[in-house]
Amino acid sequence: MAVLMVMGSGPVRRPWAIYYADQVKPERFRGYDLLVFEGDRHPALGPIRAGGATVLGYLSICELEQHRESFADAKQAGLLLGANPDWPASYFVDVRDPRWRAMVVRRLAPAIAAQGFQGFFLDTVDDAADLERRDPVRFHGMKEAAVMLVREIRQAYPEARLMVNRGYEILPQIAATVDIVLGESVYGTYDFAAKTYRRVPEAEYRRQARLLGSLRAINPALRVCTLDYWDPVDVQGIRKAYREERSHGFEPYVATISLDQLIPEPR
Repeated sequence: MAVLMVMGSGPVRRPWAIYYADQVKPERFRGYDLLVFEGDRHPALGPIRAGGATVLGYLSICELEQHRESFADAKQAGLLLGANPDWPASYFVDVRDPRWRAMVVRRLAPAIAAQGFQGFFLDTVDDAADLERRDPVRFHGMKEAAVMLVREIRQAYPEARLMVNRGYEILPQIAATVDIVLGESVYGTYDFAAKTYRRVPEAEYRRQARLLGSLRAINPALRVCTLDYWDPVDVQGIRKAYREERSHGFEPYVATISLDQLIPEPR
C-alpha cells in the first residue's frame, strides 16, 4: 500500500504529480506514488514503474488537438465540432458519435497502453456539459455520451487505473466507475488575461471542495486529488495551497500552468 507513516498524524500517501515533458530524469520521480504523463512525450516508464509509481497516460475524450496522429481521420469523418476558443489548436469532438467512442476505445487507448502505462488520465470531460449548456438543442445528449464513453473505457480496460479530470456535472454518475478524480484549479489558478497566478474566488473554491468531498459517499475507495496553479517563486503561497487542500482530505499537487516542470512540495 502506497502510504507513509508520519509521526503524530497517521497514514499519508506518497506524493503525486503531472508532468507533460520528457527532460526530467526517471530517478527524479523516485518516491512518487502516482504520475500522469503525455502519451506522446514522456520520460522512460520502466525505471519509474520499477520505483513503485503508477503511471497514467493522457487521453482527451471530448477534444482532439491538431498535432495528434488521429486528427486527420477524425476531421475526414466529420467528428469535429469546431475549435476551442481558449485553445485554438484543439477541436471539440462529437462524443455522441459511436465512431468517435470506438476510436478512443479501440485506437487511442490501446496506443497509450502499449507504451507501458497502467491506466488513463481522462481529460476535457468538462466539454460535454459546457457544450450542452451553451446550446441545449444542438448538443443534446453530450453529457450522457461522455458518461457512456467513460464506462466503455472501463469495460475495455477493467484492470486499468482511471483518473478523470473535473467533469463535475457527470462525476456523480461515473464516481463508481473510476479510481481517481481530479479537481483542477480548485484553490489556485492561472489568469490568462492578466498573465498571473491568483486565488480561485472563495465561493467557487468551497463549491468545488464540497462537490469533490461528496463523491466518497458514492465510492468510498475513490482517491480525490487536486491540481492547483501557483507562482513557483511564492513558496509560502504554495505551502498554503497544500494545507488548504489537505484540510478537506484531498491529495494536492501545485504546479505551473505549463506543467513542464516537476515541482516538489516545499519542505
